[in-house]
Amino acid sequence: MAADCTEPGCVPRHVAIVMDGNGRWARQRFLPRFVGHEQGMQTLLRVLDACAGRGVRYLTVFAFSSENWKRPEEEVSGIMGLVLAGVAKYLRKLASEGVRIRVVGDRAGIAPKLRAAWDEAERSTVHNTRIELTVAFNYGGRWDIVQACRQAVADGLAPEQIDEAALAARMALAFAPDPDLFIRTGGELRVSNFLLWQTAYAEFYFSDCLWPDFGSAEVDAALAAYAQRERRFGGVRPASVAPQGA
Repeated sequence: MAADCTEPGCVPRHVAIVMDGNGRWARQRFLPRFVGHEQGMQTLLRVLDACAGRGVRYLTVFAFSSENWKRPEEEVSGIMGLVLAGVAKYLRKLASEGVRIRVVGDRAGIAPKLRAAWDEAERSTVHNTRIELTVAFNYGGRWDIVQACRQAVADGLAPEQIDEAALAARMALAFAPDPDLFIRTGGELRVSNFLLWQTAYAEFYFSDCLWPDFGSAEVDAALAAYAQRERRFGGVRPASVAPQGA
């Protein structure tokens, strides 16, 4: 498999996105917040298609954080229903377009019906290779590190055997190379506990555009900004960087 992109001008293999601004988008239009989330689902489909068309191999999106349970019950319930409806409505289309779907996060406490829908989405797209869409749901970067440590202990590793490689192999995204480009929409300038381990050397791009308005032009702007970066890992730009996972 090819190495991660380190040369200026190349397309990132892995893009991670915090899809922020659905609620504000709806509020600006005097609409219920749920309408913003519905529009955000449509945006995800557009951005997924744009990334695949430009050669991105992995797209990871932050759909629901472990802190989002603190939101109003009505909004949380609406998001859960939207995910179920989205799987039912778009799974066949995405599968036919070569999209592989994965879901990462703490599945404890998630309704069995929703877990079953995720399982079906993963099973039915397991052989697709055009682009991998990973949905981080009930996910937190700190949770990910803790669960990797616990797994290492459960696997019987001695303290001296627990190093970066051992933990990386047990992270929720161990199947993918680390993100090259981290995008956050909505004008906020923080990572919000998303992929804390995996984005150690990612390039960051912050956009004022609210997520429902994010489209192919905004994807191109982010990729163009990334293409101008000279990536450095610990102060040195290597000739190549081997990806983690397959």
